[in-house]
Amino acid sequence: MKTRLEEHYHKNIHPTMVEKFNYKNKFEVPKLTKVVINIGVGEAVKDSKKIDSAIKEITAISGQKPVITRAKKAIATFKLREGMPIGVKVTLRKSHMYEFIDRLINVALPRVRDFRGLNGKSFDGNGNYSLGLKEQIVFPEIDYDNIDTIRGMDICVVTSAKSDEEGKELLKNFDFPFIN
Repeated sequence: MKTRLEEHYHKNIHPTMVEKFNYKNKFEVPKLTKVVINIGVGEAVKDSKKIDSAIKEITAISGQKPVITRAKKAIATFKLREGMPIGVKVTLRKSHMYEFIDRLINVALPRVRDFRGLNGKSFDGNGNYSLGLKEQIVFPEIDYDNIDTIRGMDICVVTSAKSDEEGKELLKNFDFPFIN
């Protein structure tokens, strides 16, 4: 069964993009490929239980079990050894991705303190968009009483667009609230 946002893409966004950019083949039309959510847990160097709480939080937010990211190099000034856990990440695709983006746009972003819109210049040159949230408590799945510290997260929306203009238009059609 298709999610609400996926259905919206096929019925409304796809024809709009074909009309605007004059695509000759339906496979040229950009689409969402994946969403990567990353939480860096630098405090895990001193306290390994911080990783466990980050895993619980990202599992609640995404609905998937995350992968633990480990240090590639040892850095003596940070007391970091090679292979130590320093973060968690999860990759969402297909229906999980559409459900997450729906919750992000309609629930989480309006709950961000002093939110004025997303920066429209955070594209990487290939139509992929990255944004950072300063606190994980904007998601309703996180119980405010059960968190140990406020953590930020990076969210990277990967599209099949060939340029930033196409990627931005695709995300605008998904109702991403860009300010410029």
